Amino acid sequence: MGGTAVVVGGGVGGLAAAIGLRRIGWDVRVLERAATLADAGAGISLHANGLRALDALGVGAGVRAAARPQYTGGTRTPSGRWLAAMDGAALERALGTPIVGIRRVELHRLLRAALPPECLRVGVTVPGVDRSAADRVGVPAGDEVLEADLVVAADGVGSRLRGLLFPGHPGPAYSGSTVLRAVTDRPLDLRTDFELTWGEGAEFGHIAFADGRAEWHAVLTAPPGVRHADPLGMLRRRFGGWHDPIPALLDATRPEAVLHHDIHELATPLRSFVPGRVVLLGDAAHAMTPNLGQGACQALEDAATLAAALAAETSVASALDRYDAERRPRAQAVARAARQAGRMGRQLSHPLAVALRDTALRITPSRAAMRTILRHADWTPPALP
Repeated sequence: MGGTAVVVGGGVGGLAAAIGLRRIGWDVRVLERAATLADAGAGISLHANGLRALDALGVGAGVRAAARPQYTGGTRTPSGRWLAAMDGAALERALGTPIVGIRRVELHRLLRAALPPECLRVGVTVPGVDRSAADRVGVPAGDEVLEADLVVAADGVGSRLRGLLFPGHPGPAYSGSTVLRAVTDRPLDLRTDFELTWGEGAEFGHIAFADGRAEWHAVLTAPPGVRHADPLGMLRRRFGGWHDPIPALLDATRPEAVLHHDIHELATPLRSFVPGRVVLLGDAAHAMTPNLGQGACQALEDAATLAAALAAETSVASALDRYDAERRPRAQAVARAARQAGRMGRQLSHPLAVALRDTALRITPSRAAMRTILRHADWTPPALP
């Protein structure tokens, strides 16, 4: 079964969906509202499920070549005491691949390279869709209306299309946390590939990249909308007493490189990912907190599953029913687990609660921690033609 599709959103999920649809013979156009592809974001970790989805889409090898495997690291206290060590080699033995870290701009570049340039249009805002026809969807795109057999809504956590298609849904909710992040301006001599440090109502972490630079993120429990005249100065004061290499990571960062976003999630699950011939994918369908590092991985799973369903089924309707049945329960379960992990992690602020959490982490057997990761990362993609 072939057809025409319009993908709304040129992020990780939208680009991956376009790659999958083209792989099974569909004609695809991607509409991105940003006028220039600034690729906002710093770094990203990809677990085995995300990498397997990329393999199914035919782009996994390129991503692995550009990424840095995460073999060493773990979770620490602000003083530097280790709470839990990450055994990347054991994960690789269990899953066939380690977790990898890659700059988001590089991941976007690799995904775009798998598409013909004419497939992607930038600076296009999609105000809505016309679903009046039974077998076609109209998509306003500037001065024209694109007709498609399928529309993929991959327009992010603040999805305009989701709001129009599910008017009774409350939409994204503030998670209680805000995140500041950046990529260092120069390489650093880091001893670990990945770290998280949990304090009282705060988290600091880093991901090391193949070129020696690193992404760092600082997550703070704070009211929504709070911004700082000097974000980097605020972070130096807030985390200046925390263990190395946190001060070094901040010192290696240009002030203008710091990004600041409040973290929102779909705390109220959608009753369906498929309203008619529109399918929601990625954050538009199941925006989650970043505590498990699964947001992008779940979007990649969506893309591979959608392409496989459309390739296997005899009609768009049956394929979308299959996609919804396969993706919604899993993605929403991962979102719930991520929310719970945040409550037990950076959002704890009472000293006694933090002490109990830290003790629990220290005495948890490594096998139990491994099972937690495998529960979400051990996913096998459906076969694609």
